[in-house]
Amino acid sequence: MFPKEHRICLRCVMDDSASEITFDDAGVCNYCTYFERRVNGVVFAPEHERAQQRRAFVEKVKKAGKGKKYDCIIGLSGGVDSSYVIHLALSEGLRPLAVHMDNNWNSELAVNNIKNLVTRLGVDLYTHVIDWPEYKGLMQSFFDADVIDVELLYDNAMLAVNYKQARRYGIKYILSGSNSATEGMPMPEGWNWRKWDKRNIKAIARRNAVRIRTFPIMGTLGYVYNRVVRRIQWVSFLDFYDYQKEAATVLLEEKYAYKRYPYKHYESVFTRFYQGHILPEKFGVDKRKLHLSTLVMSGQMSREEALHLLEGAPYQSTDELDRDRKYFLKKMGWTADQLESYLRRPAAPHDAYPSERGLWDMMRKMYQWGRGS
Repeated sequence: MFPKEHRICLRCVMDDSASEITFDDAGVCNYCTYFERRVNGVVFAPEHERAQQRRAFVEKVKKAGKGKKYDCIIGLSGGVDSSYVIHLALSEGLRPLAVHMDNNWNSELAVNNIKNLVTRLGVDLYTHVIDWPEYKGLMQSFFDADVIDVELLYDNAMLAVNYKQARRYGIKYILSGSNSATEGMPMPEGWNWRKWDKRNIKAIARRNAVRIRTFPIMGTLGYVYNRVVRRIQWVSFLDFYDYQKEAATVLLEEKYAYKRYPYKHYESVFTRFYQGHILPEKFGVDKRKLHLSTLVMSGQMSREEALHLLEGAPYQSTDELDRDRKYFLKKMGWTADQLESYLRRPAAPHDAYPSERGLWDMMRKMYQWGRGS
């Protein structure tokens, strides 16, 4: 039997490492087609339409926040996207509270970037520091379970912390750095897990007898409560602009002494090690393909440049990889043999453990039915 031929999209750089990828007769993948049909209208909207929508939205935020200390929440990671949102929000006359969720894996660059931004802009910053022993135990549970989305822990806690601060100050709008121009392609099935799945987190924690005491956690019903009952909206603020990532990075460097990262989400040491080493080695997933493909489709990078970047390793040098590996081993209390054993074990699906997948699908269908779609 002949081995399966490796296929890569002829328009972007997604390939058959994404299990549900399909190609048309021209060799173009379904991720490109999705972007073209569902996202092009946002990314390539005429500037006058975008400006009109932006002005209307900013006025809604100001009206909802009138008489309050803040009129919006901005989750600040230290990455380009969220940092640029802070800059834009201030330029529109908004009064944000910056919220940072610290899971003890911040890079030194991220810490400095956040400090420079909030200091120079005069923005109030709320930082929630997660209890490290508890978080370490949760991470160990996820590693022992061999599931792919270890970052589900950070993402879920980050969502919970931002919503909590919005409720505390009576704020109706959370401005997000997520955007169509750099994140418009859908995440392939199996490359991550549903970020609201509290039941899945708890089930995986139980297998190691880890008790969740202080970890901020939120499930599907919590999301529905915040979104429907409290009417708190999570808004992709950058979609109101012609967002060019490189231009935004240069502006941040010039105005706020911002230091850039080589790839998306590398402001966290763990995220860097996870996306640059664990995902490719254990799960055969290179998220750079998705991130770079989105930049190609939004016209911010050529396909040739993206292919060239993918020829190199996720780490810029073996020295950087070795440094992060040693840091990971020390922080988690692992030996090199334990890491090697983990990387060689077969992966397990998240739904091998109890989850809220059925509940989420049911709530989504009810929402779509209510909208008549």
